[in-house]
Amino acid sequence: MSDVKITIIDRKGVSHEVDAPTDMAMNLMEVVRSYELAEEGTIGICGGMAMCASCQCYVQSDHQLPEMGIDEDMMLAEAFYVQDNSRLSCQIPITEDLEGLQVALAPESG
Repeated sequence: MSDVKITIIDRKGVSHEVDAPTDMAMNLMEVVRSYELAEEGTIGICGGMAMCASCQCYVQSDHQLPEMGIDEDMMLAEAFYVQDNSRLSCQIPITEDLEGLQVALAPESG
């Protein structure tokens, strides 16, 4: 399998089912950018280094995700609109385990 189906709800509340490649070493933030599901310059501002929270999303499905690293945890501790299911999408690598994942993009914090 080289693609997984992921549902991404954009900041306007519109749901998009997208194909995310598992063989390109992409993360969820890069998938959002490649499908242009957030306005240019509003997501992944730090380039995916867990140094901003512009790619924050809410994980709505019951998927087992990689454990949150210290950088992601610290960034979310300072971010706006954080919920219990918040993650930085740049820290979620696209793997076959994500088939059926559903996430919603957090509001812009600026």
